[in-house]
Amino acid sequence: MRKGHLIGTCTLALVLSACGGTSAPEHVETQAPAAAATPPVEETDSASVAAAAEDAAFTLDSVPVSEVALGEFPYLRLPDGYVYTDRADSDYDRVAFWTGDRLEWVEGRVFGARVLGDGDQGKTFVLLEYQRNMQAAIQQAGGQRIVEGQWPRELRDELAKADPDLGVRYNGGLGDIWNRPVETFVIRRADRAIWIQVTGYQHGGSLLVAETAAVEITSGLLEAEALKRQLDADGRVAIQVNFAVDEADILPDSQPQIEQVLALLQADPSLQISIEGHTDDTGTADHNRALSQSRARSVAAALTGRGVDAARLTATGFGQDNPVADNDTAAGKAKNRRVELVKR
Repeated sequence: MRKGHLIGTCTLALVLSACGGTSAPEHVETQAPAAAATPPVEETDSASVAAAAEDAAFTLDSVPVSEVALGEFPYLRLPDGYVYTDRADSDYDRVAFWTGDRLEWVEGRVFGARVLGDGDQGKTFVLLEYQRNMQAAIQQAGGQRIVEGQWPRELRDELAKADPDLGVRYNGGLGDIWNRPVETFVIRRADRAIWIQVTGYQHGGSLLVAETAAVEITSGLLEAEALKRQLDADGRVAIQVNFAVDEADILPDSQPQIEQVLALLQADPSLQISIEGHTDDTGTADHNRALSQSRARSVAAALTGRGVDAARLTATGFGQDNPVADNDTAAGKAKNRRVELVKR
């Protein structure tokens, strides 16, 4: 834990449970006044945070394992009178948290939302009240705050370069990290880590929660003969290719499937195929279309790199436009994230 960052005692209790809330008020101010500032829990400043970060790099092992019973993800209920808006959920994604000395990229389940006072209840958002409630809830869950302050410029630039669409997917939850201070917390469990970022300004807060989890591999190898039979019967076949989260890089465990597609094309030199990329509906339609196009091109490049004539291949991305399953479930989303070979 960074020096000077113990969570203080709060005056408002906030219980651990499943998240919820009523409809957000109609009017939302999106820009914070320049004079707004987050009061520190203890006497601290950005300089002391930076100095502490230089003393030692953060390690997850420095956080004690919590065995406190938790409710449903994202585990934190808002204080009375507060509601979520601009909410985004994903069963599997990658987001970054500031640890004080670096960015920690966390892969797993993600929740993000903006937090407001509920105008229907006559509630006005109060930043300090929101912060104290979050601090208390995380402390009750056995979590620790590991850093408080404003993201360094170089890390904000690193984030924008590594995932330029992260701020689009989780705009409400990420908050204004370019201008406002944040608090980063970790709840360490025996089998996973729960990362939390809390930030806000005079008229609204932000909450970002990510729980580490291994990706569920639902794909399997289709051998060249099986690919040929399905292409002959249906004119198309989905191949099992895995990519890095929100990227077009083919993961090494997909190489055996690429080899089988290569064998299919080598066995029939007259065969021409269209490689079509598809995604689920997480993120914007434009982003998904571009991502699926890049992934289809990656598969084509892997084949041409092994000697397949590029004239035999085309690569097209359809994004989320042609789902084969319901995007409301994790299983459905997994089926929609696919690459298909279509006989030309």
